[in-house]
Amino acid sequence: MRRNIDAWWPALEAGAEAVLFTATGCGAQITEYAHALQDDEEYRVKARRVSALAQDLSSFLLEQELPAPAAAGPLRRVAVHIPCSQMHALRAPDTVQRLLAGCGYRLCTTRDDHLCCGSAGSYSLLEPAMSRRLRARKLAALTAEEPDVIATANVGCQLHLDAAGTVPVVHWTELYWDALR
Repeated sequence: MRRNIDAWWPALEAGAEAVLFTATGCGAQITEYAHALQDDEEYRVKARRVSALAQDLSSFLLEQELPAPAAAGPLRRVAVHIPCSQMHALRAPDTVQRLLAGCGYRLCTTRDDHLCCGSAGSYSLLEPAMSRRLRARKLAALTAEEPDVIATANVGCQLHLDAAGTVPVVHWTELYWDALR
């Protein structure tokens, strides 16, 4: 945390308005820097500022009121996986859906969005059997409408789901970038 703060601090002092993140699990941690370093005399104030400026890229883009890019080529059917970190820690469960729908992607209906995919940081290493069961249940919930692709906002979830799925799992920014081109 201290090394990250030190790396970002010059930009913040120069006027950077946000610390953007694209991995919701990492971002959830960054928003907790203020709490984690509250007793650190040297970093307490800096940690508060970093936590206050930390923002998920999807939330940031929605706030910018940018014109939505038009999806190029055939519209793809997308199932959006909402990581636990995005839903519970960041409390921004619908930002990716809103961005991708605005790009013209056809969003599939999913179920059990509130349930974990089984990645959960080191959980998949410490509880592999349970992790695999959670992943199987999540993949069934995400693929019920036969999407062309599954989009997520957390690279850990992406790798975990993609390792066992039959539908490609990508980070949502890849689809957004495709629409920009």
